[in-house]
Amino acid sequence: MGIAVRIAAWGMKSKTTFDRMRISRDGATAVEFAILIVPFLMVLFATMETFLAFTAEHLAANAVDTLARKVRTGEITFGMNRPATDMTEAQFRQAFCDEVSIIIRCSPTEAASPQKLYIDFEQVASFGAIQTDIPRINSDNNSDLDTSAFSFSPGNSAAINSLRVYYRWEITTDLIRPFISNLKPAGETVPSQFLIVATTAFRNEAYP
Repeated sequence: MGIAVRIAAWGMKSKTTFDRMRISRDGATAVEFAILIVPFLMVLFATMETFLAFTAEHLAANAVDTLARKVRTGEITFGMNRPATDMTEAQFRQAFCDEVSIIIRCSPTEAASPQKLYIDFEQVASFGAIQTDIPRINSDNNSDLDTSAFSFSPGNSAAINSLRVYYRWEITTDLIRPFISNLKPAGETVPSQFLIVATTAFRNEAYP
């Protein structure tokens, strides 16, 4: 009987010791989780931010190609008194917003009044006359966009056109902002936005 009691007591003591070790280990796991979750979430959000920014840039390039093709073939015209195909500047801007709406959201007034989306669309004399640099307000590579010379004067049949689109993409994750931002809005001291740029140049078909 005495041996059985001692064995039972030893078993209870061992169980109690094991329970304390398990509880102690659970506490260590919680501390490890608390330490690792913050950098993990920072990396996760930074990855998502980068993915969205570059996906939006790719989407803008596709939209430019799509609209340029329609202009080149005469599916979209300008000032030709053709109600079925003629577009105003606001209508063209809205068409671009519709093309990118899956990721890039234009405000209700964006088509009529540029806030983030800027389109420079003009007829040029030759392909050599097309501007290739991003227009900025000064020589700083991250300075704000200079839109003072932007125009909307595309040509129609057989014309050479240059289409340049710029969009101010807001970067919300502080961790990734210094690495992908390339635009310093007026009044700010450091770059805080990602400038999406999509351009193309083409000669329209000689449609009637």
